[in-house]
Amino acid sequence: MTRANLLDELYRPYVVTARAKGLPEWKLLLKYPVRMSLSPFFSTVGWLLPGLIGGETIVSVVMSLPTGGPLLLSGVLNQDMYLVGSFVLILSTLTVIGTVISDLALAWWDPRIRKRYKRE
Repeated sequence: MTRANLLDELYRPYVVTARAKGLPEWKLLLKYPVRMSLSPFFSTVGWLLPGLIGGETIVSVVMSLPTGGPLLLSGVLNQDMYLVGSFVLILSTLTVIGTVISDLALAWWDPRIRKRYKRE
């Protein structure tokens, strides 16, 4: 995803203008296209937290590991709504926490977002 965004950013008018003004290539790459192409990465990295738990569930069931995965599966099969509900609550909490962390990282990384939410 980052590579595709970087390739899209390389030929934008502001990069071509900076290159025409004689900015060194390494400085040009780090200052403009890399900075803009990493914004989607920061905005989606927070969704990895619940994905880790969901992937752990599948792996632990397949490999018979004594973790939360087989416990969740047995709760679903036995219709234990409190057990399954607690797993869903944990996943939703991790989703919210991950989204907040990714929003804060994006505000730190992208000056356009920082400027939008800056108090005056």
